[in-house]
Amino acid sequence: MNYKNHSLEDTIVALATPPGIGAIAVIRLSGTKAIEIANAVFPAKDLTKAATHTIHLGTIRDGERIVDEVLVSLFVGPKSYTRENVVEVSTHGSNYIIQEVISLFMRQGARMAQAGEFTLRAFLNGQLDLSQAEAVADLIASESASSHALAIEQMRGGFSDEIQILRQELIDFASLIELELDFSEEDVEFANRDALKELVTKIRGILRRLLDSFQLGNVIKNGVSTVIAGRPNAGKSTLLNALLNEERAIVSEIAGTTRDTVEEKLNIKGIEFRLIDTAGIRKAQDQIEKIGVERTIEKIAESTVVIYVFDVIESEPADLWNDIDRFLQGSKVLTAKSKQLFVANKMDLNPYTKPEDYYKEGLIGPKNLITVSAKNQMNIEYLKNHLFNLVIDNPDLMDSTIVTNSRHYEALTGADESLQTVLNGMESGITSDFIAMDIRRALQHLGEITGEVSTDDLLGNIFGRFCIGK
Repeated sequence: MNYKNHSLEDTIVALATPPGIGAIAVIRLSGTKAIEIANAVFPAKDLTKAATHTIHLGTIRDGERIVDEVLVSLFVGPKSYTRENVVEVSTHGSNYIIQEVISLFMRQGARMAQAGEFTLRAFLNGQLDLSQAEAVADLIASESASSHALAIEQMRGGFSDEIQILRQELIDFASLIELELDFSEEDVEFANRDALKELVTKIRGILRRLLDSFQLGNVIKNGVSTVIAGRPNAGKSTLLNALLNEERAIVSEIAGTTRDTVEEKLNIKGIEFRLIDTAGIRKAQDQIEKIGVERTIEKIAESTVVIYVFDVIESEPADLWNDIDRFLQGSKVLTAKSKQLFVANKMDLNPYTKPEDYYKEGLIGPKNLITVSAKNQMNIEYLKNHLFNLVIDNPDLMDSTIVTNSRHYEALTGADESLQTVLNGMESGITSDFIAMDIRRALQHLGEITGEVSTDDLLGNIFGRFCIGK
């Protein structure tokens, strides 16, 4: 969509509920003629005279033909999501009825909305800033309590408010420096340099806290890719079942039962872990198992957490170290972002195993080795708590503003670097015009977050990811 040529004069229509047959469907109209268009096919009441935020029962008609009995919800601008006149028609969820009603509205002068166009109008009409608009998409996509809470907080303006305060403080100082430029020949100084240095240092501290929260925000928003790996018959599938508390994966005494990945979701304290049970790692016995082992290595390379399960009956410490060296370190699949947790399984069969015998300096120790009996659910809750603590380095951040959007992270990084340039410039004694230029650059980066500085390409990228009816 060409957002530069976007016309707020058009009235747009789209299905606001998921496509497919259901009990009801909601069709949304927004624009100057939304009420007029709906009124033309809804003879039960004169909607042009109805009060805002009211619901009306009646029939949608194509001439004398009744298309459906519906509920019409009326939102008179600016008291609506888009700040325009909005009509939402709740029909029965027949695909035929949906298409007939949308077709009727289009014949009356509406056009089909494009992806994200309702939320785009909310942004263009000042109902939401850009970061709040992005939070709408995050809210729709949220699949855990934590990701839902973050999206709600951002949509209600928590993050935007913090950025606006920082930006306004910078603008106040920038205006004083700009004033100095008007009196450059008189060598006056309106902006106290020590106060400016103190302000920039304070703002950089806040930006660093926000930047540091991004890793946590990414975990909350996207979940944690967690691979369960190990030798065949080490108890990987049994461990998956124990974590999920259900028989999800096939368990067998026969080594190599799992030949492809099995993926499930586990919610621990509001954080979603995407558990991936993989084929046992060993020298493959046939072509199918070889493919399974290759997929295991690929999944490990893509993961955030690797749970490496080993059988305390079958694996001596040297066996475990050799496996790690051969299949993990040797294959170079462990990345800087991945975290490893080693699980000594089947402790019920060998309770006298000493975990410390498996420790290896710089690799395995008391902080990342846990003993369990997956079959008997021994230590499973402790393992869950350990997984949570492994990815949530600083639980205190959960109660503060958290950055979840990579676009925001890049803008904050740019602002921080620009402010560092301001400090460097003041240390070297550069003139006011260069200081003003660097402050303007920082302001631009912060403005990109809320949409005070935006481009057509940026808007297209953001709103193009929305569903049509939002």
